[in-house]
Amino acid sequence: MTQLIAERKDISFVLFEQFKIESLFKSKKFAEFNPKMVDMIISEARHLAIKEILPTYTQADREGVHFANNKVTVPQCFQRAHAKLIEGEWFAMTEDPKLGGQGLPHIVAQAACEYLVGANYPLMTYPMLAHGAGKMIELYGTDIQKKLFLKKLYSGKWSGSMLLTEAEAGSDVGNLSTSAVKNQDGTWSLSGNKIFITNGDHNLTENIIHPVLARIKGAPVGTKGISLFIAPKIWVNPDGSLGETNDIVCTGIEEKLGLHASPTCSLSLGAKGRCRGLLLGEPNKGMQIMFQMMNDVRLEVGLQGMAHASTAYLYALDYARQRIQGRDATGPVPIIAHPDVRRMLLNMKAFVEGMRSLIYYTAYLSDKAIVAQDSTEKQNYDALIGLLTPVVKSYCSDRGFEVCVQAMQVFGGYGYTCEFPVEQILRDCKIASIYEGANGIQAMDLLGRKIGMNKGHSLMLLVNAIQETIVAARVINTNQLDKMAAVMEKTTHKFMQVTKEIGKDAGSEQSKTAFARALPFLDVMGDTVLGWMHLWRALKAVPMLKTKQGDFYDGVLKTAAHFIFTQLPITNGRMTAISNNDSSVMDISADSFGA
Repeated sequence: MTQLIAERKDISFVLFEQFKIESLFKSKKFAEFNPKMVDMIISEARHLAIKEILPTYTQADREGVHFANNKVTVPQCFQRAHAKLIEGEWFAMTEDPKLGGQGLPHIVAQAACEYLVGANYPLMTYPMLAHGAGKMIELYGTDIQKKLFLKKLYSGKWSGSMLLTEAEAGSDVGNLSTSAVKNQDGTWSLSGNKIFITNGDHNLTENIIHPVLARIKGAPVGTKGISLFIAPKIWVNPDGSLGETNDIVCTGIEEKLGLHASPTCSLSLGAKGRCRGLLLGEPNKGMQIMFQMMNDVRLEVGLQGMAHASTAYLYALDYARQRIQGRDATGPVPIIAHPDVRRMLLNMKAFVEGMRSLIYYTAYLSDKAIVAQDSTEKQNYDALIGLLTPVVKSYCSDRGFEVCVQAMQVFGGYGYTCEFPVEQILRDCKIASIYEGANGIQAMDLLGRKIGMNKGHSLMLLVNAIQETIVAARVINTNQLDKMAAVMEKTTHKFMQVTKEIGKDAGSEQSKTAFARALPFLDVMGDTVLGWMHLWRALKAVPMLKTKQGDFYDGVLKTAAHFIFTQLPITNGRMTAISNNDSSVMDISADSFGA
């Protein structure tokens, strides 16, 4: 079957036509880049993804990871693919080349990552966690810690993890029991047990650097008393050489629905009293540091949802063009001729392309914050990133999974078998809505904190940006753009009304009823933002309809129309449901739910 991951034409359209990223190259930070170089980088990522990484996807899933004698072995086919990622310096694409990165703009890195993640997300969890651990050390570590760990993590020679979760403290991280006691030599003795640790143990790298949340003896209860420690699997000596094995033992791995090539480990720290760690940052500031990594990871999870959706959609599209079933007046036809199949395909295309624009836009905001000329401009970009982060994580992971479900439906019975790749893509995608803060928690964060931050300043920045696109669409003055702009204006106005209503309820005696509607609220915000992205895309496509690439631009326009005219009316209905303020969710007794 054709090897498909992402639509290259659409990626280039988003980068150079929708967002015009060439403006970044005028800054000192990104002066060495130009469109041709960006094209080469993305082409190289695509080549690596298709030639080296994608062939390992199904093979690694079927082989899985193996646990024996407290050690984890990854699929053999990962060794070469992982080495190729190291060779190409794909572990820390946005970081300083002096530290082992490529210094890429975030939006270019997202484009490259879409291919790499879409080819094999379980493999890409290894470099993603290495980069995340390294970033925390770069931002909060001492000079000695940076010297010991940073280049090894950013190069991929060592990998990383994230030791947060405990059996009695899942999302309630403040309830953790892992403890830390200071030693005379300045290190800390760690003791406790962690669960659900992605890549907590494996044989891909010679060392794994574990960031560990723990409570110093005598520290305050709750999140205020949590500190963060660096605990290597193998102790790192002051000269950078490897010392003795640290007292971190893998006690088991989970059997999961998907991500079979990525071990989810249970880890025991200090069972023999010999687990050492180094304090990262200040005591009792562990959650603030960890959230730096978590916010970046949440954006990566949104990309995970979109990349799986993109791959699933393109497989479904390819299958629909080839699968002959049914007839019309001319004889047998491929199933893409059938109205219901076309509906599903266009629906998938609309969500994939809208999510791509949203995710790239959020990455672009990071770049614009870096090159901002003054502090106010930077603060505004950062405010928008903060507002959009829970939407990217939750909305894109949920919609991404739904696209995978629709892709399986296009395949029919074949899609439910292991003969075709969509069943694995669907399985691997599902975890995105659960980990790194389940989507309900993202929605509560959006409603409880993000919407009202700085007296609603972040939200007004977003709404003003949407209004600017609506005005620009009307300036072009085509009948279809005018109609799209009118629907977007109505939807945005209603969204603001609903935001005021639910925000007021969240601060009242009806707060529990309001938070029961938090995820539906996040979803309508996601729909509204995707509608904006599609109007923006249509705005750029209209002048190009009569060019040689007219079919592509017509596809952009038709896809935007489909989303705005068929999805946003549903969104408006959902906003009406939110405004109804029905309290049944909180009023029903536990016994009344049934058996």
